[in-house]
Amino acid sequence: MPPPAEPARADATLEPSARVIAVQDGVASIRPEPGVAVAKNAAALLLPSRLGPDGRQERLLAEVLRVRGSEADLQVFESTAGVAVGDPVVLTGRPLSVRLGPGLLGSLFDGLQRPLEALAAAHGTFLPRGAEAPPLDPAARWAFAPAVRSGDRVKAGDVLGTVEERHIRHRIMAPFDLDGCWTVLWIEAGVAGVLDVVAELGGPGGTRRPVRLAQDWPIRTPLPAGLLAAGRAERLRPDRPLVTTLRIIDTLFPVALGGTAAIPGPFGAGKTVLQGLIARYSEVDVVVSVACGERAGEVVEMIRDFARMEDPRHGGALLDRTVIVCNTSSMPVAAREASIYTGVTIGEYYRQMGLDVLLIADSTSRWAQALRETSGRLEEIPGEEGYPAYLDSTIRALYDRAGVIRTADGRLGSLTIIGAVSPAGGDFDEPVTRSTLAAVRTFLGLSADRAYKRFYPAIDPLISWSRLEERLLTHWARAGAPALAAQVQTLKRLLREGEDIARLMRVTGEEGITLADFVRLEKARFADAVFLQQDAFDPVDVSAPPARQQALLALVIEVVERPLALGDKDEVRRLFQRLTAIGRNLNYAPDGSPDRARLEAELRAELDRASTPGGGAPAGEGILPSDAEVRRSPDT
Repeated sequence: MPPPAEPARADATLEPSARVIAVQDGVASIRPEPGVAVAKNAAALLLPSRLGPDGRQERLLAEVLRVRGSEADLQVFESTAGVAVGDPVVLTGRPLSVRLGPGLLGSLFDGLQRPLEALAAAHGTFLPRGAEAPPLDPAARWAFAPAVRSGDRVKAGDVLGTVEERHIRHRIMAPFDLDGCWTVLWIEAGVAGVLDVVAELGGPGGTRRPVRLAQDWPIRTPLPAGLLAAGRAERLRPDRPLVTTLRIIDTLFPVALGGTAAIPGPFGAGKTVLQGLIARYSEVDVVVSVACGERAGEVVEMIRDFARMEDPRHGGALLDRTVIVCNTSSMPVAAREASIYTGVTIGEYYRQMGLDVLLIADSTSRWAQALRETSGRLEEIPGEEGYPAYLDSTIRALYDRAGVIRTADGRLGSLTIIGAVSPAGGDFDEPVTRSTLAAVRTFLGLSADRAYKRFYPAIDPLISWSRLEERLLTHWARAGAPALAAQVQTLKRLLREGEDIARLMRVTGEEGITLADFVRLEKARFADAVFLQQDAFDPVDVSAPPARQQALLALVIEVVERPLALGDKDEVRRLFQRLTAIGRNLNYAPDGSPDRARLEAELRAELDRASTPGGGAPAGEGILPSDAEVRRSPDT
């Protein structure tokens, strides 16, 4: 096998070809040498003439934001302190890229794909400016098994071989930017590093191209764009649900595999906990978690939890199926904007292997704030609340990178993007939230009021929605749950009626509503407590598979639709207190356990007593109609 060689990243060997002419905050203006071309979004390296505290030549990564005639403006991803007019600049001629290959799973990167653990080992807890390390460990060895032979014809994205990466079979694919059909000149099995050449392709005109286990890809270009244009991949409509095992999401407001969702909510509403549970229990192959401007303490806690928690799907540590892109509030603001694109590109790479990938971004509000800050530095005309005028299109373009892809060999892969939004004061009408809701297909709005009442998850069922509800309920109907759609509509209608009655009761008092209305209110409260709320600290209730959710929903609907023979509101209140206690205990009982069977029998016995004339009501009181009968009666 040929000796290892570094891919042509161009940033390590090129000579300076531009000079700094001005610096303001994180933006540096440069003037290239005559004849040197500058392209927008190309990477560059600033070389401050003043050496670092350790005597090291610092290399500050930057990206071209704007080209103005013979000058250009760069966004520097680190502090520009000490950068002076006249300092040399290396123009790489390559867009800002990430390295894709085996070794990504279980890794912790910053927003520019610098491995934080390797940097900490080399430099200590406090990283110096301009610290560098290879994104993927060049010393790691991988057993490469070819999937093609010499003489085979391949195109962009074709699988050339595989390596085993933790729980997945990592497919080594032909470079995604290949044009036309190429011939495999040679390919060799064996143990190799990510920079080792494992094959060589021959193209038109005698062109030869080495293939390594890793390849680079620009973060701002959707990975499958060229494959889709060339007919090497096909984008499909999402029609399968992302199973999160959270009842309120899976049943009432489902997210599609390959779909998009937003979780806006005020501070303290439980966004971090909710996203952590979605990442842990969702039925996906790979999770990419992007911490964009979050507090460092929360990120450290997430890393520790993921390292010790078991992956319920594949076994092993949860971190083994996770890639963490971390750009906390204490890191440079400029890198926040790049961090989400870094995470999305990694997610697209695993999707191209035919895997289901979930990307969770927390929070896109701080990402948008980085956009606003950069726009301000460029003195662009501001939009609403100072955000750039292109905020809406930028958010849409980000979420458009989600989706379901069928590859040329028939594999199906999906990338689901769930973004948390942190609107100031919980205002869902501010620009970032409004633009996000126009771009996503599912809205899971968190309520400060529900969080204050300790209703978990604090998703408000009265404001949340899913545009894919009908399509995904059809999936469950085909999977053996034909009654689910009607049950969901019954539950949503009950919750709306309960809120209307509760609002009326806050004005008139309990004596201002009828007994039938009070029963509907108690039924809505029962459904909320037993079905919508879920105990994140209980080992059974924390995760409810679809069959368990559907069985519980059927039981809740049975309670809702049962006519009751109760004489006064106190009797109704006592009944539903007992039913709610039984229902909550039922959620803690494992499927098939004696406790679950006993609790179901107790609940039905309570219902039978309350439904029998004279069994729970004073003499002479009639049976209260069921919710279905109340809705059908024009006199009610």
